[in-house]
Amino acid sequence: MPPLEAFKLTKELFGERVKDNVIIVTFGNYAFMDFILTWVKHLTDLDLSNILVGAMDTKLLEALYWKGVPVFDMGSHMSTVDVGWGSPTFHKMGREKVILIDSVLPFGYELLMCDTDMVWLKNPLPYLARYPDADVLTSSDQVVPTVVDDSLDIWQQVSAAYNIGIFHWRPTESAKKLAKEWKDILLANDKVWDQNGFNEIVRRQLGPSVDGDSGLFYAYDGNLKVGILPASIFCSGHTYFVQAMYQQLRLEPYALHTTFQYGGTEGKRHRLREGMVFFDPPEYYDAPGGFISFKPSIPKSLLLDGNHTIESHFTLVNHQMKQIRSALAIASLLNRTLVMPPIWCRLDRLWFGHPGTLVGSMTRQPFICPLDHVFEVNIMLKDMPEEEFGPGIGIREYSFLDNPSLPKQVKESWLDVQLCQEGKEGCVASNTTSSSGALKFPKRSNEDTFKAIFSSFNDVKVIKFSSVEDAFTGFSDKGREERFRRRVKRYVGIWCCEENKTPGHIYYDMYWDEKPGWKPVPPQTPEEDHPPL
Repeated sequence: MPPLEAFKLTKELFGERVKDNVIIVTFGNYAFMDFILTWVKHLTDLDLSNILVGAMDTKLLEALYWKGVPVFDMGSHMSTVDVGWGSPTFHKMGREKVILIDSVLPFGYELLMCDTDMVWLKNPLPYLARYPDADVLTSSDQVVPTVVDDSLDIWQQVSAAYNIGIFHWRPTESAKKLAKEWKDILLANDKVWDQNGFNEIVRRQLGPSVDGDSGLFYAYDGNLKVGILPASIFCSGHTYFVQAMYQQLRLEPYALHTTFQYGGTEGKRHRLREGMVFFDPPEYYDAPGGFISFKPSIPKSLLLDGNHTIESHFTLVNHQMKQIRSALAIASLLNRTLVMPPIWCRLDRLWFGHPGTLVGSMTRQPFICPLDHVFEVNIMLKDMPEEEFGPGIGIREYSFLDNPSLPKQVKESWLDVQLCQEGKEGCVASNTTSSSGALKFPKRSNEDTFKAIFSSFNDVKVIKFSSVEDAFTGFSDKGREERFRRRVKRYVGIWCCEENKTPGHIYYDMYWDEKPGWKPVPPQTPEEDHPPL
């Protein structure tokens, strides 16, 4: 491997990768290696090679170099562990971004700067080239559409923050001046979040429009020409996963940024997996022990009848949660990985009080909500001590079995299980499948029956239950049952938030059905304000 010197940030290094004077850049540390490889794979699949990754630690630099990914040294020697949102290290990463932009613009190249927690779904360069006069084109956190085609968002109607997770810079004098001032502000005060700093200075002056029809406007010092990329196709985690705005408007999305989510880095990764856009190694798709999935049973009335209220939302989600609880127990018992079902919600989740959905947004009710709206994805994926919480239970995203990356040997190794009422004809616990290959299995079976029957199918990769309602009576070992309960109680999160209430969040309860008269209400006292463990 060449010496570290060879990876220094220089005009020559960038010049080797530039195409049509444009370079596409992201940066991160070793903890985000799988996000970075996903980012790279999407771009190379789009036949884009003018990319560079800034490595914030030498561990990532070496790993990317040996994988053939074009890399440069950020020289920051960050820790290689995940940095939490808002932590001092997170703020340091933000400063690296502006130092990078300020360093690269004088090279004279156009810079498409990206966070690692976003993916490209379509080549954005022809779109950006439609606005040659723009100094800066930025994405935003706008959740209410201002346009219904692929033109720039109408700047006068964008009330949300400009999001610096995706933005494009041209090496103009105005852009260089902005980058320098932004850098100076952040370096002078380590409390300022990089995105807030950017918004503050760009919004010093807003308007007028550059011309009648481009969508560009003057900002910052009155000379900087800015455009706001449409949130319908340069998507946030809300416009993509909650509203599916691009689908409703019949547009093709260019980009997806995993904002508006609730499970830390694990939540971001899980969302990209739900969208089938994350790049996982082959072993992810063929877990030891195999998989179990089930068909959720939801009465039409729970999904569609009556108004969309906190009560009707919780009734719908609780109905699904009880089935997931049962499936988790069966997965634990059979030592299989559970493919989570899609979860239907009636209400959106945010971090502030709202009337159920964001006013003016295109959120449909009901909608399939991301897993992190209801479950604590980061807790589900965390190693927990077995003596206290029982064995870990692997999970996969609801789209897992539809993923083109699923290998042939998994796709073709399948057992359909149809629950039946014991006593009905042909409903006996047996490992003999019917002529169509399905297995009839009595409802309310105990641990011994499950183990006895399904041990014959250890080689089958996917066991699919027609339903899990009333499938399992519980673990025979009370200690194991207790550990399982302790584990899954921690799996569920909060819904947020009821308007004009403090606090306004309501805890989901995995065992809501064991509490007569359980109601979805916010904690009434500070003592009550904790998960129902």
